Amino acid sequence: MVEKLVHINRVSKTVKGGKRFGFAALVVVGDGKGRAGFGHGKAREVPEAISKATAAAKKAMVRVPLREGRTLHHDGMGHFGAGRVYVRSAPQGTGIIAGGPMRAVFESLGVADVVTKSVGTSNPYNMIRATFEALTDQTSPKAVAQRRGKKIADLLRRGGAADADAQADATAVTE
Repeated sequence: MVEKLVHINRVSKTVKGGKRFGFAALVVVGDGKGRAGFGHGKAREVPEAISKATAAAKKAMVRVPLREGRTLHHDGMGHFGAGRVYVRSAPQGTGIIAGGPMRAVFESLGVADVVTKSVGTSNPYNMIRATFEALTDQTSPKAVAQRRGKKIADLLRRGGAADADAQADATAVTE
């Protein structure tokens, strides 16, 4: 498991005798093979907050289909609050072009090549939620073919070649 600490926030609560300080931690966890999750934990001490966040992240892991085990299948967009993120698949050797919290997500996910852009907010909580929204929309050609009852080769053909073949087959059967 790859665990990345994204953000620690010190929060204070004013009580009768003064201020009580606590800590909130945001952690991303992944297996490096297409599964990742994020979690939030709050406690009076930093290590305790991190362990709570890690436990929450492990519970909330999602699977993302990867092309060739290194990049995404297609482009995507996700938004949460004011955070809006765009993710694009990239050719081999590109690397992870992502800022801050999004980089932690892709490193723990096991993505090697991706190009991203975040627009709107730099709030790490909203950026990570928007990134996960974009990633959960990812589908593999295998899943689409299965859902539509077609072969993967028919989906991946370019320029309407599948339609031309279907028409040719239909005319051959009628003759």
